[in-house]
Amino acid sequence: MQHASPLPSFLIDRFHAWKADDYSAQEAHFHDLVDNGQHPHSMLISCCDSRVNGTDIMGAAAGEFFIHRNIANFVPPHNPDNGEHGTAAALLYAVTALGVQHITIMGHAHCGGVQGCHDMCSGKNEALKDPNNAVGRWVSHIEPAFARLAGTDKADDIHAMEQEAVLVSLENLLSYPFIAEAVASGKLALHGLWHDIREGALHHYNADKGAFEAL
Repeated sequence: MQHASPLPSFLIDRFHAWKADDYSAQEAHFHDLVDNGQHPHSMLISCCDSRVNGTDIMGAAAGEFFIHRNIANFVPPHNPDNGEHGTAAALLYAVTALGVQHITIMGHAHCGGVQGCHDMCSGKNEALKDPNNAVGRWVSHIEPAFARLAGTDKADDIHAMEQEAVLVSLENLLSYPFIAEAVASGKLALHGLWHDIREGALHHYNADKGAFEAL
């Protein structure tokens, strides 16, 4: 592959620092993860946004979280006829092969994917409606969140739509038969979070109150 370039020196330096510090301090733990395999207790679905680092926010060590990231941390509904996407594959592996006990959807403030969907649905970004636009095709899955807020005082509240998108994803999770079965049997719990980047705050969805509240 002639177009592959060497890693930038600043990233090489960071690797050596990690190897000397973090890895050295946890070498036995990494050996155990290889010798005995991974047994994460949770799956975390978060956004590709570079400002959101879910494992740091949750204080997770290597081996604790099975991580899946996509634009706008969204889970499309189960589609057995045309459902071959990375999110569906990651969910299947996490639940049926790894046996995770928790799946958490972590949305966040200032999400470009949610903003893009809002703009597309509002007629402000026609480019995203192009069938050849992969980003537009993906964020179109978030349209139910926009539709739920349309006509309300939260119609233009992007934070409200970010949180609503988390709820849509949680509902969509239950459309996957293996997830619905695991939840019904008590083997799996689903959680919704929303992270405020600027304030460093984390809000969780309280089903009893029907609202997100700060932790």
